[in-house]
Amino acid sequence: MKNYLAEMFGTFVLVFIGCGSAVISGGDVGFLGIAFAFGIAVLAMVYAIGPVSGCHINPAITVGMLFAGKINAKDAGGYIIFQIIGAILGAGVLFLIAGGHADYDIAINGLGQNGYGTGSPNGYNMQSAFIAEVVLTAIFLLVIFGVTHKDANVKFAGIAIGLALTMIHIVGIPISGTSVNPARSIGPALFVQGLALTQLWLFIVAPIIGGILGALIWKIIKPVG
Repeated sequence: MKNYLAEMFGTFVLVFIGCGSAVISGGDVGFLGIAFAFGIAVLAMVYAIGPVSGCHINPAITVGMLFAGKINAKDAGGYIIFQIIGAILGAGVLFLIAGGHADYDIAINGLGQNGYGTGSPNGYNMQSAFIAEVVLTAIFLLVIFGVTHKDANVKFAGIAIGLALTMIHIVGIPISGTSVNPARSIGPALFVQGLALTQLWLFIVAPIIGGILGALIWKIIKPVG
């Protein structure tokens, strides 16, 4: 249960800070600032809860770890459930705070939700969003497997993982708002409803495929021994 609660807290922080940077300060910091907010949130959580749960805070990572044999199915299920709960709580708290501004309208300003087509920040279509989410998630998983390998300097793993998520967001935000994390997408979509909820399937399916692909690539290239 400590592991599950750690995953819930970590995912809460990721959604609250990452999506919060888009909703509250996006006009000031731009895409680059939002990318760093997501990356720094993960970096901080790796060191905060990594010793407890391994800091997945992402169902795509958990599925990738399951595929790679690094977590059992029971724990993977528990991780994913509590990650989603944490994401919903993070989006809910953000909504309560954002709603305190007279000019905020969730239908107009959103909640940092992901989307494609008219839901994409720069108008990218479904195919572009799907491919980007698969590829970016696979890259992220490959980094995680590499920097947490026994032959790597794991003390710096959090920095590498945080910066990897930052670079992924720099590319992905204009395309889809960057998910690479089904829980991160589920939380805001449940509050925004409408198009965000209709398009949510892509941000569940594509990152899961990407997570499995990243695990598969790692199995092929990982060091022997």
